[in-house]
Amino acid sequence: MKNTADVIVVGTGVAGLFTALHLPHDKDILLITKSDIDKSDSFLAQGGICVMYDESDYESYFEDTMRAGHYENRKESVDIMLRSSRAIIDELIELGVDFAKNPDGSLKFTREGAHSRPRICFHEDITGKEITEKLITEVRKHSNICIVENLQMIDITEFDGRCTGIVARYPNGELVQLKAKFTVLATGGIGGLFNNSTNFPHLTADAIAIALKHGIELENPDYVQIHPTTLFTMTKGRKFLISESVRGEGSILLDKNMERFTDELQPRDVVSKAIWKQMKKDNTHHVWLSMAPIPKEDILSHFPNIYEHCLKEGYDVTKEPIPVVPAQHYFMGGIKVDKNSKTTMDNLYAAGETSCNGVHGKNRLASNSLLEALVFSKRAAQHITENYDKYKLVDQTVNLNDYIDCDKDYIKIARKEIERIDTDE
Repeated sequence: MKNTADVIVVGTGVAGLFTALHLPHDKDILLITKSDIDKSDSFLAQGGICVMYDESDYESYFEDTMRAGHYENRKESVDIMLRSSRAIIDELIELGVDFAKNPDGSLKFTREGAHSRPRICFHEDITGKEITEKLITEVRKHSNICIVENLQMIDITEFDGRCTGIVARYPNGELVQLKAKFTVLATGGIGGLFNNSTNFPHLTADAIAIALKHGIELENPDYVQIHPTTLFTMTKGRKFLISESVRGEGSILLDKNMERFTDELQPRDVVSKAIWKQMKKDNTHHVWLSMAPIPKEDILSHFPNIYEHCLKEGYDVTKEPIPVVPAQHYFMGGIKVDKNSKTTMDNLYAAGETSCNGVHGKNRLASNSLLEALVFSKRAAQHITENYDKYKLVDQTVNLNDYIDCDKDYIKIARKEIERIDTDE
């Protein structure tokens, strides 16, 4: 691995991978990840990826996104995402992503909470895995992209208000300075700060703490989404997500008396509140989710991963309800970026869940996450390409001894910034 690149991309979820793929093929791209390349939350996305059904769907899709976000969304960003959605889906199909199809070969759509119509492309109940694996396969074909796993960014370097690269640490403790004209942060969410989360535990909001350290502007760091339905278990660690499309296809929520208590297709924050209220009323640690309204053959074809996982935990979803509980799921806030994913520091971009471009507002609409990450990571790559020749590489050398313990308080710093969230929200 060379210590100098044209562009450094930190993170190998869909945002990092898509950024790397859309940068010029004659540029040296360094793509690093804190863990293994397949340990991003993009792999965990179950339900699917939204697409504007057709031009007549624009107003309703726009309204669904705004309403779920409590109308705190940036309208320009929402517009960009919707109008870019079909091209993104077409590109994924060209890369080999195997979305579900109807008998006539057209895309098959599912529906999730707060959507006024079915508009979600999916691959069984492992859509994120399908998309991410195809992107990794494509990235590996490009000789200009160097992938380095298990290399943790612990800081960025800056000179005269510009980002000049990063400082990173190998598992053995060795530090390395990596220089680049441009740096893209695609480090994912913040689930590692929570006891109950659907995220990988190594996602500890490092980029948020680094941004605070360097005076890079954040936006809405207290906007944290709770997913209504994760499989209840006494086991510690990451919680298994029960996709919202399960409710979109007809499953219902039940109290301790096996009676329905809410409308399952409301926005996630509304359903989560209803579940917490019911748990308090019933004095229970969970509620029940019944998939009985869904035909068995549909469960096995559309939700095979959920079926198998629940079976391993002792529940046959084709015969009995499963215990579910809300858990931390997604970060709507993050490093503030513009419509091209540029941060408030020159030569530094952010994309995916670690960024905030305003698409989601206060609460994310189901299955908008993969689409948002792909649309705005591609825009980051395009903007870097357009401005590449305006800058020269800053040949700055830092004293690595100054960075030995620089990240020891990052989790504490990030948690303090985010701890203002109201757990009833």
